[in-house]
Amino acid sequence: MKKLIINADDFGIHESVNHGIIDGFRRGCISSTTLMPGAKAFEQAVALAADNPGLGLGVHLTLVGEEAVAPPAEVASLVDSNGRLPLEYGRFLQLFVTGRIRLADIRRELEAQVHKVAATGLPITHLDSHQHLHVVPGIVDIVLDIAKQFRVKAVRIPAEPICFLGGFSCNAGRFIGRGGLSVLASLARGKARKAGIKTTDHFYGMLAGGNMAEPYLLTIINRLPSGTTEIMMHPGADDSTMTNQYGWNYNWQAELAAVTSAHLSNRLTQEKIKLINFGDLIHE
Repeated sequence: MKKLIINADDFGIHESVNHGIIDGFRRGCISSTTLMPGAKAFEQAVALAADNPGLGLGVHLTLVGEEAVAPPAEVASLVDSNGRLPLEYGRFLQLFVTGRIRLADIRRELEAQVHKVAATGLPITHLDSHQHLHVVPGIVDIVLDIAKQFRVKAVRIPAEPICFLGGFSCNAGRFIGRGGLSVLASLARGKARKAGIKTTDHFYGMLAGGNMAEPYLLTIINRLPSGTTEIMMHPGADDSTMTNQYGWNYNWQAELAAVTSAHLSNRLTQEKIKLINFGDLIHE
């Protein structure tokens, strides 16, 4: 049987993303989202999640781009003088691999983030991370410990098949980077399963991340393997606002159109694909 999680990342990063995710859940096929604890629209996202209890809710662990949740003095190696995390994952990795970011500070920050979401009273279905840093060696062990500490039963494993293109045109750097990430994610899957933490069998959405228009999404659906699969999406309601603020060259509105497409809904029905969220993995 084919079971599918369509997860919307970055819940809480901006009001337009929050509205896009909820719209994609109510009118479309989004079944899960992940909440950024340190993002500016966190409180609005919490209120929206409370009003839509059928939407699975995970924690989007964040080590770059936002303000720290823990007091800056307690995570000094992780933040700048303004209490902000490194702006980009490349800079974070440079600091991390050269030993200038302490693992203890990463643990404190990530614990604070999960605690902030848990304190809302909303059930947490899983953990994943911004820029997929939770599968980096050393960090993955902390994340799995925190999952057990907070009784979170599942984590994302962003291991997209290395040879999969899905019709999406990308440069060599992105293709090679996806391959490296998939290798790390596959290693993380073994650790997660050894720790008794659930994962999906398959993952898609890396190569076309931020640009998952309807044709690419339908290509994945048409080739969906048996078992459980996560497709990562980034829907939003206002491209211009998000591009001006973040400059990521994402197509949030196209992704929202993809997840609310009648073609997508019809294909899921025709292929007898069951939409689930990470909370349902515990029954697998």
